[in-house]
Amino acid sequence: MLRSQDTAAVLAALALIVNAHPGTARADGEFDQVTNGTFDTTAAPWVAYGTASGKLRAVDGQACVDTGTGSINPWDSMLALPYLRIQNGATYTLTFDARGTATVPVTVVFQQNSGGYSTVLGGARTMTPGMTTYTLTGTGKGDFADGQLAFQFGGKPDFTFCIDNVSLRGGDPVPPYEPDTGPRMRVNQVGYLPYGPKAATLVTTATTAVPWALNDAAGKVVRSGWSTARGVDPTSGQNVHTLDFSSYRRGGSGYTLTADGATSHPFPISGAAYRALRVDSKTFFYTQRSGTPILDTVAPGYARAAGHVGVAPNQGDDAVPCLPPAVFADHWTCPAGFTRDVTGGWYDAGDHGKYVVNGGIAVAQLMSEYERNRIAGGTDRRALRDGTLRVPERGNNVPDILDEARWELDFLLRMQVPGGRPLAGMAYHKISDTTWTGLPLAPAADAKARALHRPSTAATLNLAAAAAQGARLFRRFDRAYAGRLLTAARTAYAAAEANPALYASNADGTGGGAYADGDAADEFYWAAAELYLTTGERAYRADVLGSPLHTADVFDPDGFHWGSTAALGRLDLATVDSDLPRRRAVRASVVAAADALIALQLDQAYGQPYAPADDRWAWGSNGAILNNMVVIGTAYDLTGRSRYREAVLTAADFLFGRNALNISYVTGYGTVYARNQHTRMYAHQLDPSLPHPPAGTVAGGPNSGLQDPLSGVRLAGCVAQFCYLDDINAYSTNEIAVNWNSGLSWVSSFLADQKNG
Repeated sequence: MLRSQDTAAVLAALALIVNAHPGTARADGEFDQVTNGTFDTTAAPWVAYGTASGKLRAVDGQACVDTGTGSINPWDSMLALPYLRIQNGATYTLTFDARGTATVPVTVVFQQNSGGYSTVLGGARTMTPGMTTYTLTGTGKGDFADGQLAFQFGGKPDFTFCIDNVSLRGGDPVPPYEPDTGPRMRVNQVGYLPYGPKAATLVTTATTAVPWALNDAAGKVVRSGWSTARGVDPTSGQNVHTLDFSSYRRGGSGYTLTADGATSHPFPISGAAYRALRVDSKTFFYTQRSGTPILDTVAPGYARAAGHVGVAPNQGDDAVPCLPPAVFADHWTCPAGFTRDVTGGWYDAGDHGKYVVNGGIAVAQLMSEYERNRIAGGTDRRALRDGTLRVPERGNNVPDILDEARWELDFLLRMQVPGGRPLAGMAYHKISDTTWTGLPLAPAADAKARALHRPSTAATLNLAAAAAQGARLFRRFDRAYAGRLLTAARTAYAAAEANPALYASNADGTGGGAYADGDAADEFYWAAAELYLTTGERAYRADVLGSPLHTADVFDPDGFHWGSTAALGRLDLATVDSDLPRRRAVRASVVAAADALIALQLDQAYGQPYAPADDRWAWGSNGAILNNMVVIGTAYDLTGRSRYREAVLTAADFLFGRNALNISYVTGYGTVYARNQHTRMYAHQLDPSLPHPPAGTVAGGPNSGLQDPLSGVRLAGCVAQFCYLDDINAYSTNEIAVNWNSGLSWVSSFLADQKNG
């Protein structure tokens, strides 16, 4: 059987999708499925997969790709145009010019890209050095929305393959994508707190106020009022009104809002609205664990074998070699034959890679959540103690959230270059497969080779910061372990000082995300802050005070993230007791940042504290919103002023359904919620025997960049909030990631703590 790949969004090469649209009309009346067959300026939306990933370019009006080596199956290396329409009974004619630098057969196929891989046309054609025209014909044998035209060259020697003048005539255009947004009244589907703000957004053509009614479960009107017309919301392109029913405080379930002929999804008013989320948002980290079986007794429905422990077909993470030195241009002298045990940790996102810079911010946020629980006023001190979460370590007299953090901290320690080796004390940037894998794929079934990637300054400082914070928190529970963490943190910080500009390459994105970062000033500030807060030592205090970031505004209104971590240091300097000079100014900077975010939020008809100036939302926009909520929530902890609490609660409305798409972005929460996130493990959309992501998993969210092929085709021209697709293949808008769920985890505790406010 001709098979193009394990699923349509495998091998997530970040091919730029430029002006993608579903086909072109021809002068002869036939429809051409190919959007760009002449490659005059770009190769997009074509994508190179497998060993050819990252090697596609437009050259002299041709699309050329280096096929790479090390592949076995034809579909292990290919050039493809995905997400084409196949119609039953339709006749298709493929015409193209092609050449190759070697005389080898290339498999050409137009077929369904999932399920039974129903083939419309296909065959092998032998390439020659000169351009040759080829024609193939076939008939659709079913109706499929995931057709793919592919040129496959896996299992062949490395050569350069070029195509031009590609045309695939037949069938009808793909119907325009129109999301089902449900009722025009948008509410927080998870619910509202009795003594919190309560707002909704109405999509309407009305330009003046309209009456609204709040109805209880029996349909009785319990509150009414008039909307406020807000005009056209630039983040959605919709004409909207807002409604405020904060004055109604009686608890109950099944409430609905009606106005202008629209009735919302039902919602509760309850002080317990977010109680379960505090637990569920952390269960995600357990099910993402690498190197251990996931137990059904701990996470029912998510049991699986241990991944990457050296049991066939895994090659294991217990003896991982370095990526070949040729991949890097400098500072890489990993000895031949060297291997490192880097078992454990969390799988980062939808793939099976483990990345220090993403794991660093994620584990830091879990630890900060615990630290906040111990030092902030008004928190439920019992909520994060031992026995509260779904972890197998329950009952060991250590808070469960720290047990989960330790799983990642132990991995970070293993990623430190051992003494006596080049770059000793630094941290390897990542460990991942050497080529991309397909979906679905259980970790234990991953047969790809794994490799350590060159150490980086950013990864090393992530290790230093997270280990120093861990040392501070584990002192009460395991002094020996705290000592190990502090030693590793000191060693890493010193190694980073000796190698202050060893950056990861953006080109190192085959088999795993690159996580490139060309500025480590923020990581130095964060690491110095954590080491100072843990040790109180003058040297680290001097580094904090001497950093130009210490007096700078480190709070980007577009949200802090793995590549911009100075805010993590500032937040801890503001909240954790110390003798830092001028600490009042540090605390004031957090409050000022929160004030700026609230000012931005008040301008948003959907209440989100996020609105990039160019209206282009970023990859992981929900993570940015959550981290802005962390800043605002910290301002509440510092001041006790209700405006900050109310701003966090209002922002939560957006995540749980009060948005343009009327969807909760957290799995298992609300009436309509994201459930098909991009992940190899929870791939129910592709294999019904597999689960959806666990309850409490947040989706990446709207992304104007549309860097995956499916989103590029289906969402082309989208306005910001509409740049989202709940489809497992839409990895640029709908992936999962530990650093997004860590923000959700922190926020979940803040929300749950407000139950009586």
